[in-house]
Amino acid sequence: MSAPAEEGFIPVARVDDIAPGGSKIVELPDRFVALFNVDGAIHAVDNSCPHSGGPLGKGELDGEIITCPWHMWSFNVRTGVCEINPEERIEVYPVRVRDGNVLIKV
Repeated sequence: MSAPAEEGFIPVARVDDIAPGGSKIVELPDRFVALFNVDGAIHAVDNSCPHSGGPLGKGELDGEIITCPWHMWSFNVRTGVCEINPEERIEVYPVRVRDGNVLIKV
């Protein structure tokens, strides 16, 4: 990835790396982030499910809803809200796409 950081955003992947309806887990120095392609829009969330730490990036994506593969907790990748308990949330990171690069702000 050759895109420069932009206003606190860091490049983490290429858009081409994430097929529509697909995901990609990226490793940052202090966390793992899951990227999702929802109808061409890229969303970034914390990869760790708050229930038991399951890898959300390996879950099943249905529209904007990702389901943790470990215990089936579901979250909206746009808002971070848990479908079964709206008090639970996952961290959602701002995303920009520049020149085919996915940049996130953590």
